[in-house]
Amino acid sequence: MSTFAKRERLLFADLLETVGPDAPTLCEGWRTRDLAAHVIVRERRPDAAGGALIKQLAPRLEKVTAEYTAKPYEELVQLIRTGPPRFSPFQVKQVDEAANTVEFYVHTEDVRRAQRDWSARELDPVFQDALWSRLERTARLLGRGVPTGLVLRRPDGQTVVAHKGVPVVTATGEPSELLLFAFGRDRAARVELEGEADAIDKLHSSKQLGF
Repeated sequence: MSTFAKRERLLFADLLETVGPDAPTLCEGWRTRDLAAHVIVRERRPDAAGGALIKQLAPRLEKVTAEYTAKPYEELVQLIRTGPPRFSPFQVKQVDEAANTVEFYVHTEDVRRAQRDWSARELDPVFQDALWSRLERTARLLGRGVPTGLVLRRPDGQTVVAHKGVPVVTATGEPSELLLFAFGRDRAARVELEGEADAIDKLHSSKQLGF
C-alpha cells in the first residue's frame, strides 16, 4: 500500500526532473541540484548528515554534500525516486512515514512555489489531517525561537500553540499552509495573520521559524 511519504517522494522526484538542475527554490542560496543533494545525504549518509546539528561534523557534511552535488543531476533524481539503501531505517514503513512525509511535502513546495505562475495543490482532507497531526507534535520545536507568541489555527478552529509569549500572533490556514509557515516558508505560505502590526513585522523579520 502506498504511503504519504512514498507519494510525496515521487512527486518531488518528478518535479525535480521537470524543472531541471538550476531552477530556484525557496531555500536561500540553493538551486534544485543543491536541494536534491541535501535530501540524498540526509537519508543515505548518516555519517555526514549529523553535521546539520553537530558543529564538529559540519566539514564532513559539506564535503559529502559537495560530492553528491557534483554528480549528474539525472542520477540524483533517480536516487531520490528509488529511495534509501536496503538496510536504511527509512526502509521501515513507519519510520519512513514519520520522518519523510513532511520532509518531501515541504521540499516539493520549496521547488513548486519558487517557480513563476505556480499553483497550489488540492490536498485531500485525510492528508491535511495527517499534516496537522505532525504539526501538533512539532509546533513548539518549530516555533521555539520566535520573538512573539504564536498560535497556529485551522479554519475549523483547532489550534496549537507554537510559542508562548506576548504579544500574540495567530496564523490561520489549512494544515499544509501552516506547516510551510512553521518551517520558515512564511512568505510563500497562504495563511492569514492576526495580531498587532509590529508583532507581525517582528515575526516576519526574525527568520526564527523552523529548525
